[in-house]
Amino acid sequence: MFFHNLKYELLINLRAPALIAWLMIFPIFLGTVFKIGFGSIYETVDSFGSIPTAVVETKENEIFRSVVESVSEGDNKLLDVTFTDEENALRMLKDGDVKGIIYSGDKVTLTVVGKGIQETIIKSFIEQYNVYADIITDAVRNDPARAQDVIAALSADMTACREVPLTQGDPDHYAQYFYNLIAMVAIFGSVTGLHITETNQANMSALGARRNCSPTPKSASLTAALAGSFIAQAVCMTICVTFIQFALKIDFGERLPLVYAAAIIGGCLGVTMGFFIGSIGRLSSEVKNGIAMTVSMLCCFLSGLMVGNIKGLLAEKIPWFNNVNPVAIISDCFYCLNIYSDFDRFSFKMISMAVYIVVFTSLGIILSRGKKYASI
Repeated sequence: MFFHNLKYELLINLRAPALIAWLMIFPIFLGTVFKIGFGSIYETVDSFGSIPTAVVETKENEIFRSVVESVSEGDNKLLDVTFTDEENALRMLKDGDVKGIIYSGDKVTLTVVGKGIQETIIKSFIEQYNVYADIITDAVRNDPARAQDVIAALSADMTACREVPLTQGDPDHYAQYFYNLIAMVAIFGSVTGLHITETNQANMSALGARRNCSPTPKSASLTAALAGSFIAQAVCMTICVTFIQFALKIDFGERLPLVYAAAIIGGCLGVTMGFFIGSIGRLSSEVKNGIAMTVSMLCCFLSGLMVGNIKGLLAEKIPWFNNVNPVAIISDCFYCLNIYSDFDRFSFKMISMAVYIVVFTSLGIILSRGKKYASI
């Protein structure tokens, strides 16, 4: 009997217009809009790259030229250098094609018009070069025998610092919108959760009335309905993550199987939340749908789907709130997997989702089993 009911629950869910619209078509559309709107902002604006710089050689300086060429090579080059005359360099600086002009001669000088981080980096590079050049010049003039040792020491000092990344994940903070998009799809599983109560309560649908008259135990009917909704939601979450990862090329890090697992568990949380809301009272189906959508959208807003920094503001003003907002918990799972090397925070978020699922399911079953009808 259970598998018979499960089969038809799956067919009902997969044929539901709301399921197709909210959990498949809408996230694909919104994810595409996100990608077009700001999918590459981090790479083009926020992430550090080579700095466009013009070099004007007022006098031949082979040493500086070799230094500049060395920092302008490779995949992670510091400067993107253009050797040109002063007139063209000034025009490029005015048009914003370069961030600064380096004048190479007896002394290396710099001209910039801005005060941003890129201009500061060029300035620091020139200052370091001038300091080292003065030290080497003094060593050659005063003690030529030790000049080679001084040069070797300065070279070692220049390579003493190495890059130590704070995380192995993708630091693009615009990815949080896609994390919240997946969390939104998960919490919109409340649509399928509401469908469970609609088809099992006699006062909400004709199918619910027939089921309450049938000899099938209500526990078996509810269990099959929950299982069918979980499977349908898992399919939707899998499609959503796959589309964002492979079609939109959003990097979730190296733990993609856990991303799928977190998304599916989050989807189950959404289903049970809808099941719980649908089991409260004897309100009409339209009212319960309105409550579920209002709660879902409010949780999405407070998690940062519409305003990216609101989660940080809530963490500062109300530290505990993000740990109880189900959408924030779901989206934080993906953030933890991408950013942190350990699983402590991720495990806490997964446990929180499991607690929500157990609580919502238990309350929903208790409220549903307690309903009696004077007339069917």
